[in-house]
Amino acid sequence: MKHFYTILTLFLTVYSYGQLTPPTELQAYYNDVDFTTTGTTLFDDLAIETIAKHTNILDYSERHDYLYDADEDLTLPTPSNVILMYTGESRSDDEWLSGSNPNPTQTFNTEHVYPQSLIGNTARGDLHHLRTCDITINSNRGNDPFADVAVPSGYQDLGNSWFPGDEWKGDVARMIMYLNLRYDEPFNDVGTLALFLEWNAEDPVSDFEDNRQSIIAGAQGNRNPFIDNPYIATVIWGGTPAENRWTNLSVDEFSKKTIRIYPNPLTSSILTIETNTNTNYKIYDILGKQVLSGKVSQQNNKVNTQSLNKGVYILKLETAKGKITKKLIKS
Repeated sequence: MKHFYTILTLFLTVYSYGQLTPPTELQAYYNDVDFTTTGTTLFDDLAIETIAKHTNILDYSERHDYLYDADEDLTLPTPSNVILMYTGESRSDDEWLSGSNPNPTQTFNTEHVYPQSLIGNTARGDLHHLRTCDITINSNRGNDPFADVAVPSGYQDLGNSWFPGDEWKGDVARMIMYLNLRYDEPFNDVGTLALFLEWNAEDPVSDFEDNRQSIIAGAQGNRNPFIDNPYIATVIWGGTPAENRWTNLSVDEFSKKTIRIYPNPLTSSILTIETNTNTNYKIYDILGKQVLSGKVSQQNNKVNTQSLNKGVYILKLETAKGKITKKLIKS
């Protein structure tokens, strides 16, 4: 593998890990992967599995059959919009740019998060790194590599590099890691491994990513393991520990059994976060700016959101047992 020799030093920093045991619904998929291993051994196992399970290789032109379901705006009662990469805008899924689209309003096209000029034909149509994106934003990003900024918030055009925004940097990291795993595409063409490990840890998997994973797995047959569990990247490459979604108390169990959030959509100023343990919360606007933060407990579970305008927000909750990320709508 062409990139292993440049990243061996990262393996040396990894000493111990949390347990990697896939949840019941994923055990059949990952049956041939030995999660007791680490580093290059685990990487190779996952690469073989990801390639083998990629049973439906899509032509780039076939993306229209799946991409708009994958990028669906989950906040709407009737699916009819997509969420655009980098801006987070919700637009009608009829506005895709194409000569074959009869809709006169065409405002978004397809962004290759790993630029298509740098990849082979097979990867060109792989939905795991394709996203709907505003035409102008897509053009502005071009083939620029990703880079961090001193004061993160929304997306930023840095001239010769691109910051995707706080809300999307984890998504980007996990897509790039997938391209490296599936196609051996190098990190240094689009950023650095250290940067993507940092973003993977700082921006946990959202419901939006989980929905994309489900749609794409149904279309292609294979999954992005770094979405199923971001901690896999930590076990392979080291760096800041990312969220382990496969601990004894999984994130799904954590969210269903110990956390209840209501009302959502939020129709008043008071948000209730019912929890049986101390829970830190942070609320971000759609551009990734933190607008509220604090702590709730079993006795004190109310959050005053009077300062928030109507719109879509990201609610991040963290306890000693795990982290979850939810969409919060204030109507």
